[in-house]
Amino acid sequence: MASKTQRAYFGLEWIISLIIAIIPFTNIVGGILVRLQRGNILMAVLNFFLAFIFYWVDLISFILHKDLKWLV
Repeated sequence: MASKTQRAYFGLEWIISLIIAIIPFTNIVGGILVRLQRGNILMAVLNFFLAFIFYWVDLISFILHKDLKWLV
């Protein structure tokens, strides 16, 4: 059985992750949790304080790459 690749939000399907990415509150909370899960504490803290910038970067990154590639 092939291993499942890591997806943007907690291994969820692409369409569900897209809905999470579009809604600002869930994007910010999900982004913080994903960064903590991947071990990047500094970026999780910055995501909390610079949420507006991280929202747009995460949304564009997710649409282009189907994963959070930038600032993670």
